Amino acid sequence: MKSYHTLYLLIIGTLLFTGCEDYLTKDPIGLLTPDQVDMQPTNTTVRYAVSSSYQLLSGTLNIIGEWGWDDGTVTRNDFILQDIASDDMQKKWNPDGDQAWMDELNNFSFIASNGGFNGQWAYNYEGISRANTAIDYLTNEEMMSKLSLDAAESDRLLGEVYFLRAFYYFDLVTNFGGVPLLVKPLTSFGEAYEVAVRATAEEVWTQINEDLNSAKSLLPDARYSHQDEKWRASRGAVIALQAKVALFNENWQEVINLINTLEATNYYSLNDNYFDSFDVGKEFQEEEVIFCYDHQPAQTPRRGNGLCALLGWGFVAPESSLIEAFEENDPRLLYTVDMELKNVNKILGTLNGEFKGDDDAPSNKIYIRYADVILWKGEALLKTGNSEGAIELINQIRLRARNSIATDGTYPPEGTLPDRDLNETNSAVITSWLIHERRVELAFESHRFRDLKRWGIAGDVLGSRGFQDLHHLYPIPQREIDKSGGTIIQNEGY
Repeated sequence: MKSYHTLYLLIIGTLLFTGCEDYLTKDPIGLLTPDQVDMQPTNTTVRYAVSSSYQLLSGTLNIIGEWGWDDGTVTRNDFILQDIASDDMQKKWNPDGDQAWMDELNNFSFIASNGGFNGQWAYNYEGISRANTAIDYLTNEEMMSKLSLDAAESDRLLGEVYFLRAFYYFDLVTNFGGVPLLVKPLTSFGEAYEVAVRATAEEVWTQINEDLNSAKSLLPDARYSHQDEKWRASRGAVIALQAKVALFNENWQEVINLINTLEATNYYSLNDNYFDSFDVGKEFQEEEVIFCYDHQPAQTPRRGNGLCALLGWGFVAPESSLIEAFEENDPRLLYTVDMELKNVNKILGTLNGEFKGDDDAPSNKIYIRYADVILWKGEALLKTGNSEGAIELINQIRLRARNSIATDGTYPPEGTLPDRDLNETNSAVITSWLIHERRVELAFESHRFRDLKRWGIAGDVLGSRGFQDLHHLYPIPQREIDKSGGTIIQNEGY
């Protein structure tokens, strides 16, 4: 058993998929090491295998490697691949030559060796590696019979890692298309290289759906799967991700059905104030966040939001077109970014600049919240011919925004963000309303670039910046192509 897991963790977790030679001599923070792997794992070992599988969703600095800027591994790259690549975000407030590879995402001049792709690939496959280890433990009946975990906890933990594996593969397939599909630990170098071949995108989507179905059957029917650790994946998070998978595959009625199921749980609602989802003082005390990474300062291993440190170095600034997209007096603008003080409030989780420059900040990274889900349903309703239902949901988002107390403590003036006309039947007009609302509601939450691509308008919006049809998929990291000896085939055009 010891050699089995050692090969898996040290070969696959650090060699085949991560792409940094330094990993051969230094394990990433939080990786189960040979000393921790035992022929008779304890309850603690199994629990840690699950909790460590979450870590690759964090914004914590140097989870993989040590200041690997060129490898794109200093922090998770969602804000680069989804926000900087879109028309929402630019690299810095004052453009300079620092980390020029990020600018290449902004102007679509990148090639397959760009570190952003390597970093995202590395983070996702490291997360998959850890999830697979935990799944292997939890599905080994002989091993589990020797532990004192009760059935309810065992099921919950297994449901969590099935969800996480699906989450990581969702990110991979929507960024790269078909990717190597690794769903079990490997026992030899030969097996490692056998899986170094791309599955089809359809096969990856099938695996994602299988994992989510398994997770839903295992997680408790409650808003939080663990009352003392509310950051853990929940049954609601599973249903929401199932709806998102259906959305990206244009299964519109399934989107509606799944969100109806989620709504029937009464677990989530829109917060009264827009910023409550992001406020560090209200984490896990509000009603809207469905799944997030729980950043905490002063932990070992470190668990703070390192992206806040980058804000202190001048990184992360809005594009002018994003600022112009907000309607007059929309309080969401200042809750997103303070142009005067150059504070990205949404990321900081504060309105006074606190934690800017802090590499161990407490602000959570939100991946799914209820407002996002409502707009998915609105889109699906529109696609199935229910224009009025779609407009009603768009108006629900606008109502919450105009009823939010602004950053100065006052309410927006009368007439702010008026309702869209329920009598409108032109689908093109309603679609433009939906596109607008998603942009201003979800700005800087790493959704925009994927949205533009799946709507088929990325060329129209980003063509002047260099976007071409080939950019609907990012290139497979060049070092993965090279290491595979050509068994991993590059995306067309790269």
